[in-house]
Amino acid sequence: MEHSEIILQILAERDITPYRLSKETGISQSLFNSWKRKPSSKIYSGNLVLIADYLGCSVDYLLGRMEDPEGYREP
Repeated sequence: MEHSEIILQILAERDITPYRLSKETGISQSLFNSWKRKPSSKIYSGNLVLIADYLGCSVDYLLGRMEDPEGYREP
């Protein structure tokens, strides 16, 4: 699953609209609209960090690298 699909799924589960996330983080709403049309693996790392902070989860969780949203992977 692409990170865009993971993020959109989390937003739906938490009843957060892309518009709200856009307004509260400053990330362009067009990014979320493009994800809905065609999931993409491209995202600016700064935006990924903003989304993770807003959702209270790790970047690795958004990237699909771990199942626990708050967990950390041991090196």
